[in-house]
Amino acid sequence: MSKRMFGMIAVLAIACMTLAFGGLDPAFAGLGQPTSGELGLQASASPIMDQISSLFHIVNTIIIVITLFVLVLMLWVMFRFNEKRNPVPSRTTHNTMLEVAWTIVPILILVGMAIPSFHLLFNQYSFPKPDVTIKATGNAWFWEHEYLDDKVTLTSNMVNDEDVLRAKLGDEAYDQKYGALEGTALTEAQYKDSAPIWAEDHKLRRLAVDQEIAVPVNKVVTMLITSADVIHSWTIPSFGVKMQAVPGRTSAVWFKATKLGTFAGQCSVLCGKLHSAMPIVVRVVDQPVYDSWMAAVKAKDKKKAQQILNDDAAAHANQAVAAAQ
Repeated sequence: MSKRMFGMIAVLAIACMTLAFGGLDPAFAGLGQPTSGELGLQASASPIMDQISSLFHIVNTIIIVITLFVLVLMLWVMFRFNEKRNPVPSRTTHNTMLEVAWTIVPILILVGMAIPSFHLLFNQYSFPKPDVTIKATGNAWFWEHEYLDDKVTLTSNMVNDEDVLRAKLGDEAYDQKYGALEGTALTEAQYKDSAPIWAEDHKLRRLAVDQEIAVPVNKVVTMLITSADVIHSWTIPSFGVKMQAVPGRTSAVWFKATKLGTFAGQCSVLCGKLHSAMPIVVRVVDQPVYDSWMAAVKAKDKKKAQQILNDDAAAHANQAVAAAQ
């Protein structure tokens, strides 16, 4: 009876886990951007993020197995050894094999987790020769990205609802429509009216910037991170990159983007009242596109530089649609 009950409890636990996670498949999607209802990490676009994702799954698998094992064991003990079924309790106080097992097994589990963890840390801090070096400076509240080899600097400010509405309607039409509004009424009207524009432009609200930066695909990029005022954090989840920007200190991190596309991140430490207004957008493009974009940036033609990135993104989107069809 006890074995049968043990099996039933195990099946029930597995069924509950399957039911709980079975409807969450769409939440796992997302490359370079957050997904509504997201569960787990963003999809990987770099070798380091591949290792982070692998370690994440290993650790979570171990956690789930241990949790289910303890749950099943507790339920079995409560059923099998309750007072009604076991009126005369056992007087056993020691079991040498069991005590050895619950000492050795946790050690083996920790060693199994430590090996890939130390391997990941070693790779994160083993810097290969960079193809591109960018210095990112956090300011309250925007980012400056300086391409040290090309001696150009781009300032990235967040694009908000008012910006997209003014771009769509024009300044005069915007002032006529929203000039009399203020406070919450203005915010709600801007949010409602800008939503279709964000969707039309295929941009993420609160994660779009006026000047995006670009890096070539499959090239090593070294980021030098610092701050001009308070502590910030330069973070791109799909690259597996997160580094504190500390005033008076320059820290380094590297990545090699292996997938084309647009990758969004943002400051991930509470740096002040406009902490949420420090997004980062990185475009990963082919080398010829990167060269054209950099030439436009050097010529201080911001409009042309952004158009080059937009045209490249549209071209790859059309190719993806054609492949799907």
